[in-house]
Amino acid sequence: MALEKELELYKQKLPELKSEEGKFALIYGEELTIFDTYDDAIKEGYNRYKLDSFLVQKIESSEQIQFVTRLFDSACRI
Repeated sequence: MALEKELELYKQKLPELKSEEGKFALIYGEELTIFDTYDDAIKEGYNRYKLDSFLVQKIESSEQIQFVTRLFDSACRI
């Protein structure tokens, strides 16, 4: 899975990051840097890592669940 290492590092470091809640973590491999805004984090990610995969994660003590469903009409035939 892509970014598996980065997600695991975020989960490991989360207790230490609670004082940074609301900010954004830029994570690449084992490297983690904190930014005040998403824009700053994503721009720096592209500057440093170009097209390599990296993670920008908002620091939150409780994970926000995202629910997405496919809305379709079962009577619709293509």
